[in-house]
Amino acid sequence: MDPAGAWDSASPWVSLWTNRFYVYVGLACGISLWICFQMVVGRRDKSSQEKSVPKASRDLGTDGSIPLQRKEVSVSGVKIFYGSQTGTAKGFAASLAEAVTSLDLPVAVVDLKDYDPDDHLVEEVTSKNVCAFVVATYTDGRPPESAEWFCKWLEEAASDFRFGKTYLKGMRYAVFGLGNSAYASHFNKVGKNVDKWLWTLGAHRVVARGEGDCDVANSKHGSIEADFGAWKTKFLARLHTLEKGEKKPCDGSCRRGQCESSAEEEPFESTSEDESGAEDRPNPNPVVDVEDLGRIVSCAKREKREKEQQEKSGLLRSSGKNGPGERRAMITPALREALTRQGYQLIGSHSGVKLCRWTKSMLRGRGGCYKHTFYGIESHRCMETTPSLACANKCVFCWRCSVIAPVVLMRISFMTGDAERLFMCLLAIWMSSSEKYLFRHHTNPVGTEWRWKMDQPEVILKEAIENHQSMIKQFKGVPGVKEERFEEGMMVKHCALSLVGEPIMYPEINRFLTLLHECKISSFLVTNAQFPVEIRNLKPVTQLYVSVDASTKDSLKKIDRPLFKDFWQRFLDSLKALAAKQQRTVYRLTLVKAWNVDELQAYAELVSLGNPDFIEVKGVTYCGESSASSLTMANVPWHEEVVHFVQDLVDLIPDYEIACEHEHSNCLLIAHKRFKVGSEWWTWIDYDRFLELVREYEHSGGSATFGAQDYMARTPRWAVFGARERGFDPKDTRYQRKNKSKDISGC
Repeated sequence: MDPAGAWDSASPWVSLWTNRFYVYVGLACGISLWICFQMVVGRRDKSSQEKSVPKASRDLGTDGSIPLQRKEVSVSGVKIFYGSQTGTAKGFAASLAEAVTSLDLPVAVVDLKDYDPDDHLVEEVTSKNVCAFVVATYTDGRPPESAEWFCKWLEEAASDFRFGKTYLKGMRYAVFGLGNSAYASHFNKVGKNVDKWLWTLGAHRVVARGEGDCDVANSKHGSIEADFGAWKTKFLARLHTLEKGEKKPCDGSCRRGQCESSAEEEPFESTSEDESGAEDRPNPNPVVDVEDLGRIVSCAKREKREKEQQEKSGLLRSSGKNGPGERRAMITPALREALTRQGYQLIGSHSGVKLCRWTKSMLRGRGGCYKHTFYGIESHRCMETTPSLACANKCVFCWRCSVIAPVVLMRISFMTGDAERLFMCLLAIWMSSSEKYLFRHHTNPVGTEWRWKMDQPEVILKEAIENHQSMIKQFKGVPGVKEERFEEGMMVKHCALSLVGEPIMYPEINRFLTLLHECKISSFLVTNAQFPVEIRNLKPVTQLYVSVDASTKDSLKKIDRPLFKDFWQRFLDSLKALAAKQQRTVYRLTLVKAWNVDELQAYAELVSLGNPDFIEVKGVTYCGESSASSLTMANVPWHEEVVHFVQDLVDLIPDYEIACEHEHSNCLLIAHKRFKVGSEWWTWIDYDRFLELVREYEHSGGSATFGAQDYMARTPRWAVFGARERGFDPKDTRYQRKNKSKDISGC
C-alpha cells in the first residue's frame, strides 16, 4: 500500500483533529442558538395561550350561550423555599416536596440563596402557588447564611411605607421554623420573623406556623423530625382543601373560636407572645374602620385566652420544678430510641454506659487507647459512662453523640495492611453516610441547670457496672478474644466519665466519685468549663479534664455554641478553679482546621491561667453528615499538622514539653516539666497509690491533702514521643505481639 496515498486519505481527519477547537466552538454556538430559539418559541406559545382564554370567554356561541371554560384552578403548584445551615431544613424541604408530589401538584424546591425576592416574590401574588418556607435559626437568632439576604430584604420591605400592607396581598404561604428551645431568647426567631414580615406585607397564611425543636426534652412531639411530621400533615390536609376550592369566610353562624376556615385563614394567627403584641400589627393608625372592629375584638379575645393558657401552663411548670417527684425524666422515648440505636445502655432516667471500641481492641490482645499510652490505663478494664446525658453546650464536633469516625483509622489500616480493620472502616463510613444508619448528633438534652428527675448514685453505679459486664460477656468465645483479657475485663478498674453530656451537672457527682473509689475504680472526669463553682466543690478525682475547644470568645462561641450568656467568664473562671486543684489536671484541646488552629498565642495565655499538669492535643474527629454541624473532612487536620501545632505551642510555654504520642488517635500529650525526673517522663499513674491517698482523704474528712506528683509512675520508653519503638515495650511479655507489622496500638 502506498504510504503517500494513505496519508492523503487520512489528511481530512488529521486536519479536523488539528482544528478541533474551532469545531467545538461551532458546536457550542449551534447548541446555544437552538436553546435560545426553543425558549423564544415556548414563550410565544405560552403568551398566545394566555391571550386566547379571555378572548374565548368574551365571545358568544352561535346559540347565544357562553362556551365552556376550563375550571378555575385554586392551587396551581407549590413552591418550597428553604434556608439551611447544616442541611436539616434542606432535607425537610425535600421530604415536603415528595409528599406534595403525591397530591399530583407541581412542586419546586428553591434555595433562598438563589432566589431574588426583589424580582420574583411579587409574582407569587398572581401565580396561585402556595409558598412554603422551611427556615432554620442559627447562632444568636440570625438566619443561615443562605437566607440572610432574603430575610434582610423582607424585613426592610415590611418596614418600608412604599411597599404598604397590600404589597403581597393574594400570596398564600406557610412557615415551618427550626430552632432549639434551649436558646430561649431567640428560639425559632427566624421562622417567627419571616411569618410576621410576610403577613405585614399582606400575604395570607394557609396553615399555622410550625416550630421544630432540636431539644428533644422540650420538643412537643419528641424530636424535631416528629415536629416537622406533625406540621407537614396539617399542611398537606390544608393543601388538599385548597385544591377543592377556597372556603368562604365565616358567616358568624358557627361557635366562636370553632370556625375551621377562620382558624386557618386568619391573617396573623399565632401562639407566640412576642407576635401577638400590638407592635407586630401592620396598621399602627389609632383610627379604626367600623368593618375592622369585629376582627380586632376577636383578636383581643383570642390573645386573652392564649395569655391565660400560657400563665396556667407556666404555673404548672413552676410547680413541677419545686417538687422533685414531679419532675420529668431526662430520657424521652425519642432520646431512648436514638441512643439505644447508637449502642448505649441506658440507666434510670438520665445516665448511660457504652462499650468503647478500644475495650474491644484490647480484649483481642491488640492495643489500647491513647489513655493507655499516656497514663497506663488498661483499656479492656475501663468503663465509659456518664451520670448526666445533658450538657450546657452544643459543640459542632460532639463525636460522643455519634459513631466513632473511621477516617483516621482507615488511613492507618491501609498503611499497615490490616485488611480486616480497613474493611470495617469502609463499612462504618458507608453506614454513617447512609440515611438509614445516620446517627444524628445532639440528640441529647441540653440545659444550664439540673431540672429533671434524679436517680441515686448507688443505683447508677450498680447498673453501670452490670451493663458494662453484660456487654463484655458478649465477647466470650469470640475469635481473637484472649481468655486472660476477658477475665480481667469483667473487673472494672477505671471509669471514664466522658461518654456524653456534662457529668459535673449531676447534683450527686461527689457521692458518685466516692462510690467509685470505694469500689477501687479510678476516675477520669471531663467537664466543658461552664461550671466553675462545681469544679471548686469537686472532690479529688484521679484526673480532671477541662475541654479547651478554643482560646478566644468568638471562636469558643462558634465551636461550642454554649447556652450560658456569660459563657466566656464562666470559661475563664473554670480554668482558674482548675489551677487551684491539687490532683492531676488536663487541658483537652481539639483542633479544627480553619477554625481554631491559628490561635497559638491565645492558647498559651490560657495555659498560664489554669497551669494544668498536662495538655492533650487532638485532631477533630469527623463523624459524617450531621444535622447539627457544618464540619467536613476539610476541617480534620492530618497528624503531621497536629504535631506541627504542638511543637509551635510548646515554644510559647517554656515550662512544658512534648511527652507522648498516639498517632492512631491523632493525639499528642504535652506535660509539665515537673513530671520529668532526670531524663525520664513520669506521666503514668500509680492507681493503687491514688486509692490509698483518697481513702486517707475521706477518713480525715478532707483535711489530708495530696498532690498530683504523689501518685505518678514512670512512663515506658515505647510511649515517649520520638521513641524508636512505635508499639508496646518488647520486653513486656504481656504485650508482646505476634505480627509486629500489624500491631499499631502504640502509634
